[in-house]
Amino acid sequence: MDLQLKGRKAIITGGSKGIGRAIADLLAEEGCDVAICARNAGEVEAAVAALRGRGVAAFGQALDVRDKAALERWVSASGDALGGIDIAVANVSALDMNRTEEAWINQFEIDMLHTVRTVEAALPHIERSDAGSILVISSVSGLEYDFTSPAYGTFKAALIHYASRMASTLAPKHIRVNTVSPGNTYFEGGIWQHIERNMPDLFKTALAKNPWGRMATDAEVANAAVFLVSPRASFITGVNLVVDGALTNRVQY
Repeated sequence: MDLQLKGRKAIITGGSKGIGRAIADLLAEEGCDVAICARNAGEVEAAVAALRGRGVAAFGQALDVRDKAALERWVSASGDALGGIDIAVANVSALDMNRTEEAWINQFEIDMLHTVRTVEAALPHIERSDAGSILVISSVSGLEYDFTSPAYGTFKAALIHYASRMASTLAPKHIRVNTVSPGNTYFEGGIWQHIERNMPDLFKTALAKNPWGRMATDAEVANAAVFLVSPRASFITGVNLVVDGALTNRVQY
């Protein structure tokens, strides 16, 4: 299926590795020009070079998404470099598993506030698109409480609520807003690889909860994300798409 993404312009926060990088790679594979940001300048540079190698325009900057001015400058610079923005993907997460007050601050600033700021900065560009789409990356931890920290689950749930509200708000402008909630996702350099190497008992316990006998890959999450932001999903908005291999025990209405 042609996802009708050729020539479209997308920005992804945290696009140098993991799920964000997989989304950027797949968008580029579909012919979409891509802009990314992440904290590590070397990783951003390498990712941008790889994206350009796919024959599309690519742009990237190193920044901390907690820095409002830097984040807004990146969005503006991305729009200039790509010649517009059709798609915005808010992907960065603090992944703070501590149970301290600092964890609550990190999750608020990095997950919640960065998402709101990214959306608000991108909207003037997206409003000029004929296929505007916003995607928020949440987590199954926002659907049911688990071994993760209270702060992590709380703000992942808040992201789903925010995206749903924005879908209704922006529908008259024909801008779609959706959420993807991955389950356990294993990739090189990711949290689950770290747990596997440093907390093997916890890894075995978590793995055993996956009915498929394995965790998701970042590419599998990206497949769902890229379809949702594509014009092929033109009448899908306000949806939280769970990609978890039946990990969660719930009924979704």
